[in-house]
Amino acid sequence: MTNNPEVRDFLTSRRARVRPEQVDLPGGPGRRVPGLRRSEVAMLAGVSVEYYARIERGALGGVTDVVLDAIATALRFDESERSHLFDLARTANSSPVRQRRGTSQADALRPSMRFVVDAITDAVAFVQNGRLDVVAANPLCHALYADLFDAEPDQPNFARFAFLHQDRSRRLYTDWDGAADVSVAMLRTASGQDPHDKGLQELIGELSTRSDEFRARWAKHDVRLHGSGRKTFRHALVGDVELSYENLVPIAGAGLNLLVYTAEPGSRNAEALQLLANWGRTASVSGVRS
Repeated sequence: MTNNPEVRDFLTSRRARVRPEQVDLPGGPGRRVPGLRRSEVAMLAGVSVEYYARIERGALGGVTDVVLDAIATALRFDESERSHLFDLARTANSSPVRQRRGTSQADALRPSMRFVVDAITDAVAFVQNGRLDVVAANPLCHALYADLFDAEPDQPNFARFAFLHQDRSRRLYTDWDGAADVSVAMLRTASGQDPHDKGLQELIGELSTRSDEFRARWAKHDVRLHGSGRKTFRHALVGDVELSYENLVPIAGAGLNLLVYTAEPGSRNAEALQLLANWGRTASVSGVRS
């Protein structure tokens, strides 16, 4: 198994996106390809046209970090795209034995990490893996994402929720298109990091089969490192609530991320979170969620 098609499609899509004038090259009418030509990328990266063409066909074996960095610079990659290219190269250069992982190692959650999640009471906290499965969640997370846990009770998954439960996800996400784009880009990033994760490939296959919207986004080859930012949710109990999030990578937890959503102290958003926390505790005790 090789990742040559993924490399080819990724580099081709990025090359088509860069306009000649963005890199101080002449553009104008008469160009038969969108974006840059292979020869132009090769010139900007300081390699031969034949060598770049071989790389774009997917032959990343033996390509040095210096060359990868030069190509990333030539194609104006952001941090996520540059990291993805290096992930693809790492897979191409790893031995077949190391590649046969079969499933992700991210399913095993240490008890101490679960204790950490449960100990966070004034913020939304949860652990997810590269497939966007929710591995652990505190009560406030259950309250905020009540629709997710109701729709996916056995194995909550953010991507499946976004695309296959749109009656609920479009209600929760005030910017559904943005949330959908991020979910797909994160799955594409995870696939580059571990293309032999069987569960991830099965999820991508399921979503590609069942959702035209997922399939169209997947074809764009966008990637994303989901570090920090702000999200707005629309909850039936508290209305719109805007939260800041931080995505933390536990040192000893391969493939697992701890995400924490907080609100500015004293703000209306903080009051909404407190109301959700109280409601979540009541729903947990009664066993009923409205």
